[in-house]
Amino acid sequence: MLARGTILRNRYRIVQPIGQGGMGAVYLAEDLRLEGRKCAIKAVRIDPHIGAEIVGELQHQFSREASILARLDHPNLPKVSDYFTEDELDYLVMDYVSGKNLKEIVDEARRAGRFLTEVEVLSWARQLCDALEYMHTQEPPVLHRDIKPSNIKLAPSGLIKLVDFGLVKLMAKDDSRTVTVLQGRGTAAYTPLEQYGEDDTHTDVRSDIYSLGATLYHLFTNQPPAEAKQRFLRPESLVPLRALNPAVSENVERAVMAAIAMHPDDRPSSVAELRDMFFSTKSTEGMSDRPARSTLITRSETIGDAVRNNVVWLILALVVTVAAMIMTFLRG
Repeated sequence: MLARGTILRNRYRIVQPIGQGGMGAVYLAEDLRLEGRKCAIKAVRIDPHIGAEIVGELQHQFSREASILARLDHPNLPKVSDYFTEDELDYLVMDYVSGKNLKEIVDEARRAGRFLTEVEVLSWARQLCDALEYMHTQEPPVLHRDIKPSNIKLAPSGLIKLVDFGLVKLMAKDDSRTVTVLQGRGTAAYTPLEQYGEDDTHTDVRSDIYSLGATLYHLFTNQPPAEAKQRFLRPESLVPLRALNPAVSENVERAVMAAIAMHPDDRPSSVAELRDMFFSTKSTEGMSDRPARSTLITRSETIGDAVRNNVVWLILALVVTVAAMIMTFLRG
C-alpha cells in the first residue's frame, strides 16, 4: 500500500486508499497541477517472478489498454486522464466519482428490510446499458468483465458511473494470454462460466451482459445470484427473481433471467437487445393482436393439414353426397 502523502510522477499526491484487491489498490489523490481536482488512481502490481519477458509483455498490454480507455468519452464512464509505470507498478489515473456504490445502497435496503424499487433500478439499468453499448461498439469493441454493484457509483446528481476498469479486455484473440495473467477472472457471483479457465477467448459482449444481469438480480433481490459453477452442477440453485421479490414485474424478471442464462447463445445477443426487453415501447394492444393472428394461422394450418391428410375420404364423401342428391331428385 502507498503511504498517505506519497507523490507520484511529481503530480499526484495520495490522500487515502479507497479500495484494495489481490493485484493492486485504488487511491484517492490530489492533482498538484490542477488545484482542487481529485482523481482516482488504480495501481496494478505485476508479479516480478513470472519472468522479465512476460513482465514486459504485460506492461505493453497495460499501456495499450490504458490508451484505449483514455479515448473513451461517455457520461456514464469516468474519464481516464493518464497512465504510467513507476517503481514496478502500473498506474491508471481517472476522474474521482463521489457518492455511494450500488452495493452500499442495496446493503442499506437489505438491512432496512426493504427492496429497491423497480423504477430506480431500471433508471440505473438504462444508464448502464448506454455505457456498455458505447463500449461494445468501439473499434475494437471493449469489454469491462467485472461489472458488479461495488463497481458502480451513484453520483449525487443521480448519474450512474461504471468504474474500475481493472478487467477491461479488447476483443482481440491474440491478447488472451497476457490479459489472463494480468487481469484475473472477475467476481464469482457476477462472472459467466465462459470467463473461467485458462482459455477465455470465448468471452464477448454477452459475457458483460451476464454480469449486468447478475448485478440487476442482486439489486432487485438484495442478494447475488448463485455462482455459474454452482448452477452448472445444480441448476435449481438459481432462485427465480420474483420468488424473492414478487414486486418485480414479469417482463423485468424475463429480461434479467435471460441475461444470466448459462449458455451465451441463450442470452440477448447485444446490450441493445437486452435494453429492448426492459424498455419495450410496443403497445399492449399491438402485443395482444399478435397472439390472435398467430392463433388464426395455426387454425388455418391445422385445417389445411386435415384436408391434405384426408383427401380420399373427402372425395368419397362428396361423391356419396352428390349421388344421394341425384337419387332424391329422380324419386321426386
